[in-house]
Amino acid sequence: MAKATVTGGTPRAWQRMLSGRRLDLLDPSPLDIELADIAHGLARMARWNGQTRGPHIFSVAQHSLLVEAIMREQAPRVDDQFGLAALLHDSPEYVIGDMISPFKAVIGDAYKVVEHRLLAAIHIHFGLPATLDPKMTKAIKNADMGAAYLEATRLAGFAETEAKRLFGKDPCLDLEVEADYLTPWSASKAEKRFLARFEALIAG
Repeated sequence: MAKATVTGGTPRAWQRMLSGRRLDLLDPSPLDIELADIAHGLARMARWNGQTRGPHIFSVAQHSLLVEAIMREQAPRVDDQFGLAALLHDSPEYVIGDMISPFKAVIGDAYKVVEHRLLAAIHIHFGLPATLDPKMTKAIKNADMGAAYLEATRLAGFAETEAKRLFGKDPCLDLEVEADYLTPWSASKAEKRFLARFEALIAG
């Protein structure tokens, strides 16, 4: 996001979205959240800083769909609200970007504070609790790590031993499902599939 100031020299802390919304990063309002902005942004946000194989980036939107698919494989009886929380687990990145874990460790808690505020606003907008139940958070994190393992070994050049040490075990998805979700899609396809899955979860 470009640096800018408003009258009086105060740094600008909001971003204008394509929907026309102005989302304040320091005090995000659920009223300024739009699904179309999220899907559009995540579909154009590269995982692994773009260091992945294939003609397209592996987007955060596609990663989010992969995480939701893994979670449902690991816990097939979870309700659609749980699935929605998994789909949206990285949604703040449509505003603040996908910062790799090593850099998050360098900058400390500042990123996490902004990320948590944005996620809470997004949850409230879509009818989820601002803060998820710890068991739900853990299940989504486990699926997220499984997705990271697959992405690391299939797309980002990690050896299986290294990926296992960093991300845990292979979630062992069905081969057809893995082939679909681990083939990088175009931004347009990622956006459409993210929106379609969101609508399916909302419809129940």
